[in-house]
Amino acid sequence: SLLVTYRDMPDLSQVKPEDIREFAVGSFPADLGIEPLEIEDDHARGRILVESRHLHPGGFVHGGVWTGLGDTVAAWATFRAIPPGYDFTTIELKLNVFGAGRMGDEIVADARPLHSGRSTAVIEVRIDRIRDGVSKLCANLVVSQFVIQPADFGALDI
Repeated sequence: SLLVTYRDMPDLSQVKPEDIREFAVGSFPADLGIEPLEIEDDHARGRILVESRHLHPGGFVHGGVWTGLGDTVAAWATFRAIPPGYDFTTIELKLNVFGAGRMGDEIVADARPLHSGRSTAVIEVRIDRIRDGVSKLCANLVVSQFVIQPADFGALDI
């Protein structure tokens, strides 16, 4: 069977949560259980409902899960922040986690562009943990994206 990817969409600048659900099947974000909630021109939101697979042996959400969620939701925000037909790849990210996630928690990422230029985009992602109906900011991620012009797709060795 053929894998549907985001490259099959004619205009990613208008990507919606239902598009993500379709082309994310079988991908790392889908395997992590990342759900798209909202994608608008100025932000994107997604979440994970914490299960045992998300925990490190000590019983708390693994750093890779915070990073995977944040980087994924940053990508959705980047689709809307760069010109139609362009692509991107993450070139740097910095994560600070200052609260713990546990089994049964909901962790929700909200990504917003800080900068969108010809060659880079920078997205800030604030990640809240929701437990017993109470939301608490638990992580902050800043992602730098390398913006790739359509003419460069074949020339890049990435």
